[in-house]
Amino acid sequence: CTHYLFIVVVAVNSTLLTINAGDYIFYTDWAWTSFTVFSISQTLMLCVGATYYLTFTGVPGTATYYGLIMTVYTWVAKGAWFALGYPYAFIVTPIWLPSAMLLDLAYWATKKNKHSLILFGGVLVGMSLPLFNMVNLITVADPLETAFKYPRPTLPPYMTPIEPQVGKFYNSPVALGAGAGAVLSVTFTALGCKLNTW
Repeated sequence: CTHYLFIVVVAVNSTLLTINAGDYIFYTDWAWTSFTVFSISQTLMLCVGATYYLTFTGVPGTATYYGLIMTVYTWVAKGAWFALGYPYAFIVTPIWLPSAMLLDLAYWATKKNKHSLILFGGVLVGMSLPLFNMVNLITVADPLETAFKYPRPTLPPYMTPIEPQVGKFYNSPVALGAGAGAVLSVTFTALGCKLNTW
């Protein structure tokens, strides 16, 4: 019972963290740069939680189920934004499911080999998540315009939209997010496995 409760707590907290990470993107003109930070935080929460859940149950498919929990929770939270008057095109839910499916696939294809899950699954999640989430950044309503049109009363001064800046991360946030994610997510996945031995 404690383990299953932990899974729910991790999923809820993952959702809260990722919602806040998403806010940072949409209320700054440094969208491309912050997308990289966003990708790494998403990868962390997906890898640790999903790997813990997957290795705890030992059943391929549970990582995808964990990603589904995160998605549902986030849709509920984003629905509150819509109720506050934000345009529907501005409500974004991170795309976790395809990456979670790859994690399950790595575990299943290697006959539940934990080390292969860490290495292959981790790299697959790290490289795929920025790619899938770039769809969000491309299709969302213009962040700067929307931020001015629908100001958020709780927005701290340092995140107030300003004129566009230069100096983005090589103008390739997907490549940088995927590169950093491919390395870091192996460690994140290993942490998820380690949680089952404590």
